[in-house]
Amino acid sequence: MTNNVVIIPTYNERENIEQIIRAVFGLPVVFHVLVIDDNSPDGTADIVRRMMPESDGRLHMLERKGKLGLGTAYITGFRWALDHGYDYVFEMDADFSHPPHDLVELYKACAEGGADMSIGSRYISGVNVVNWPMGRVLMSYFASVYVRLITRMKIMDTTAGFVCYSSRVLRTIDLDRIRLKGYGFQIEMKFTASKFGFRIVEVPIIFTDRKRGSSKMSGGIFSEAILGVVRMKLGSFFRTYKRPDR
Repeated sequence: MTNNVVIIPTYNERENIEQIIRAVFGLPVVFHVLVIDDNSPDGTADIVRRMMPESDGRLHMLERKGKLGLGTAYITGFRWALDHGYDYVFEMDADFSHPPHDLVELYKACAEGGADMSIGSRYISGVNVVNWPMGRVLMSYFASVYVRLITRMKIMDTTAGFVCYSSRVLRTIDLDRIRLKGYGFQIEMKFTASKFGFRIVEVPIIFTDRKRGSSKMSGGIFSEAILGVVRMKLGSFFRTYKRPDR
């Protein structure tokens, strides 16, 4: 069995899901794909189910009863990946905003470069975002600035959702204590990994806004991150971050 699995949460992604899965399967590094579908009414899960017999066991799916939040989708996927013995676990959107070919670079940063966690970063080499309105670019960029100021993390793209985790990072983090759900989930995972002293590297990518389907971003998700970061930082003063491998 390959040691890599890409987790792709979906809700109404029928326009993208087959193409993104085929793009991942076409890469020179072998990846499995785990789709976590939140009961998409557009038939996303039916497309994945149809593709499974031709996938040689590389395509998997967990179906949930409804929209339960991005963070809980990934945590469900993390638990599944650890239970199935994967060494490297990836987060990626279904809409091609994260370039599939950069999965290979994230993998190499960990498997060959010695990182515990690698991030597909929009901001490590300037601002590499295509097709976003300027207001959204500024909101995202300054959200990362704000997070760095509060948390003192040395990560440029703190809200990035294109990530590779080594399994030891996910086994060390107490997933039950991850509280935030949207943008905040991505921040909390990076913050917790950094507090445990894991080596985190950023890999430059070009982020391109979706061309098909509709965005799931909302003001509520963004607000959760702004307020949640302060609570997260305060809570860290009352927690001990001790790794079992040290």
